[in-house]
Amino acid sequence: MVTGASTHLHELLRAKVIAPVRVGIGKHVTINYTLRTNGAIRHIRSAIWGDEPLEYLHGSGRLLPALERALEGKVEGDRIVVTLPPEEAYGERDKALQQRVPVETFGGADQVEAGMCFLAHSEEGHRVENVMVTEVDEQNGFVVVDTNHPLAGMTLEFEVCVVAIHDAPATVGRGKGPGIGHLVDGLETKA
Repeated sequence: MVTGASTHLHELLRAKVIAPVRVGIGKHVTINYTLRTNGAIRHIRSAIWGDEPLEYLHGSGRLLPALERALEGKVEGDRIVVTLPPEEAYGERDKALQQRVPVETFGGADQVEAGMCFLAHSEEGHRVENVMVTEVDEQNGFVVVDTNHPLAGMTLEFEVCVVAIHDAPATVGRGKGPGIGHLVDGLETKA
């Protein structure tokens, strides 16, 4: 009887030890996350709220590089908290990205108020930018618009849970929803 037990133990020892799949370049990763700025929740993507987890191809540039680095080597079930200062996220606010435009530019809007966001074409008409109205001076006929990223100048705190890691299928990035760069309309990383 002892021989049967020792044979079983020997078979277990010979069995392949399967290492957990880790987040790495080319892996298809699924995460849930909460994003906070100044302690206030800005965005939650969680099954608790009925959201589908975010799926992305690790190393594709879809996430902020510092967040991707923090996720590197993690396994399913890992939970991390990552704090990104502005220089590792969307940079500091740049006054050069603010400009005065004539209030007539917004002729199609009934009322223009600070805090409103619009899509604007570049002067060449090739690019579309998200602009936020930061000031309205109706008496002098101008509006100040800002093309800084909405999260520029902010420290971002991500709480992330790795849901799944797989080899990337050929269709990754098609129809799986936006990346973290799209948390707020037009939040993608700027090239």
